[in-house]
Amino acid sequence: MRGMLRGAAFGLMGFVVAGCLLGMAAPASAQERAQEVEEGVVAVDGDSASGDFAPPTIDTGDHAWMLISTALVLLMTAPGLAMFYSGLVRKKNVLGVMMQCLSMMAIMTVIWALYGYSLSFGGSPGEESYSPWIGNFDYVFMGAHQGQGKEALGVQPYWNESRREVIYPVEGTIPRLTHMLFQGMFFIITPALICGAFAERMKYSTMVVFSILWGTLVYCPLCHWVWDYGMLSFDNEEAWFKSLDFAGGTVVHISSGVSALVCALVLGRRLGFGHDPMPPHNLTYTTLGAALLWVGWFGFNAGSALNAGALAATAFTATHFAAAAGGIGWAAAEWVLRGKPTVLGTCSGAVAGLVCITPASGYVQPMSALVMGLLAGLVCFFACTTLKSKFRYDDSLDAFGVHGVGGTLGALLTGLFATRAIKGGETQLGLLEHGDLLTGQLGATAVTWAYAAVATFVLLKILDVTMGLRVTQQQEIQGLDLSQHGEEGYIFI
Repeated sequence: MRGMLRGAAFGLMGFVVAGCLLGMAAPASAQERAQEVEEGVVAVDGDSASGDFAPPTIDTGDHAWMLISTALVLLMTAPGLAMFYSGLVRKKNVLGVMMQCLSMMAIMTVIWALYGYSLSFGGSPGEESYSPWIGNFDYVFMGAHQGQGKEALGVQPYWNESRREVIYPVEGTIPRLTHMLFQGMFFIITPALICGAFAERMKYSTMVVFSILWGTLVYCPLCHWVWDYGMLSFDNEEAWFKSLDFAGGTVVHISSGVSALVCALVLGRRLGFGHDPMPPHNLTYTTLGAALLWVGWFGFNAGSALNAGALAATAFTATHFAAAAGGIGWAAAEWVLRGKPTVLGTCSGAVAGLVCITPASGYVQPMSALVMGLLAGLVCFFACTTLKSKFRYDDSLDAFGVHGVGGTLGALLTGLFATRAIKGGETQLGLLEHGDLLTGQLGATAVTWAYAAVATFVLLKILDVTMGLRVTQQQEIQGLDLSQHGEEGYIFI
């Protein structure tokens, strides 16, 4: 088994090196195509084939905001999620959780650069190579090339011989490099969210392989279906369900939350679950992590406007309002039912509010966001207490209770509160303005639930047979810090 793992590791390294070499070689092929432009063989960026074209304009204000948003979303994984999750586990597993988050930042970035971005966003409707099911290979290895004589495709810049200058492919008003990076941060944090369900018991090696496969086979197709005019896109007239997801209700939170539940059920409970005490070892970490998530979420949601315009302000406001109301809702439920509001409850409620507003943040009014956040705090409180206790599944850090339930609630409430007063256009959207969006939201939610659950179950069963999912009983008792990484989080000398 060790030989197989070493072989797989070397194979992955070889693939990465090959991709890097191909990416480095891409500008040369781009130069050849640029020469074709100069000679009138093809046209670029919508102008004539004479090679006389003006590169698309990059708006520096939009670009600045998107670079900031990209950094904010990365901040959500580490230190945000890393601190939030690591504070909730026992001290013998604190480094294991942090390592999972840090690993996602490294591994998923490489996968995104090699092919993930291309599978998610490759191709445009109307092109011969476009498919509503999965992206094409336009952006594999970040290459630069021309698409059907109309525009500069690819991600990385290339030298245009006819103009004697560097051309940056664009996405809207920003370089496609920036769009790629921004969307890549979502690809990083989504599998990291799932780690909360199997914390303290999954083998690190299996976690790495699972995350790569899950990102490739679950995240990329869903991302394409929702955000690249695919089968769940509001803008695709031939979609299964015309749904709206501004920043990741289905793509990020439902997919990760449902997958987290499947992971918890397939792996089984932690040793001692239900009778041994398993309190969070450091709630100060969790509190600071929640605060960092709150701040980073402004990039997550407001950045999804992809510009620094008025829509970003609406999404920013909705995000803040929902987080505040969510924290109040959860704390109030604890205060009434248990006599005291807790710090952990307030943090969890704020995150629940952020999850719930994510799909709706660019489509609802600020007062609707307050209602959505409050409902998220209350509903997720009951999901993480009553529901979890009744069915006795060990979702270690409530990834399903917050992200699965909160994301589902947010997707459905988008169908109630979404308004053309925010989104624009002539079409009535939410139920409150007599639109029929709720039907599309229900369908997209059901598809995401089914696809994420089935795919995750199959992946886990395959990995269980080939690699094994859980650490040994002795390793679990010892803790993942020592058994998986040979380190301790706290050494007092």
